[in-house]
Amino acid sequence: MNKLTLVIDDDPSFNAILVRTLERRGQPALGAQDAEQAQALAARHLPSRIVLDLNLNGSSGLALIPELLRLNAASRIVVLTGYASIATAVDAIKLGAVQYLAKPVEIEAILAAFEHDEGPDLDTAPSDEPLSVDRLEWEHIQRVLNENDGNISATARALKMHRRTLQRKLAKRPVKT
Repeated sequence: MNKLTLVIDDDPSFNAILVRTLERRGQPALGAQDAEQAQALAARHLPSRIVLDLNLNGSSGLALIPELLRLNAASRIVVLTGYASIATAVDAIKLGAVQYLAKPVEIEAILAAFEHDEGPDLDTAPSDEPLSVDRLEWEHIQRVLNENDGNISATARALKMHRRTLQRKLAKRPVKT
């Protein structure tokens, strides 16, 4: 089987560094910075491993998962995001990703994720403590953002929130549970 990894991330620096790091570890890799380039490379090379950023220039990387799997059903997709949420993790796994990891992430975690078969790693038992109000708000925003395919303006309208306020909330790291 082709052990090529396709890295799909709109941040050119992160993309190039991850491709180089994989290649230094003996893992052939290619980089794509948008959905069109990713689909073209996936169709041409049929990568067995795909690292997919959740947010691609303001659109949801989740929308790419079915297309990538249609091109090669044997591809193993790991979704990376700087804005992790339970809602998007569940959606990614339902769409066919094998793992969902929050940035920053070590290369070892990415490589291990390709070997993982049970979805997100939930080694720890759920806490008996309820989620904080801030965490509940973060999860709700992420769910609505996902429902609007990553569109900030549509999400702000759905939440009845000013777009800049939403952007400020999204720029913050996720609140701990």
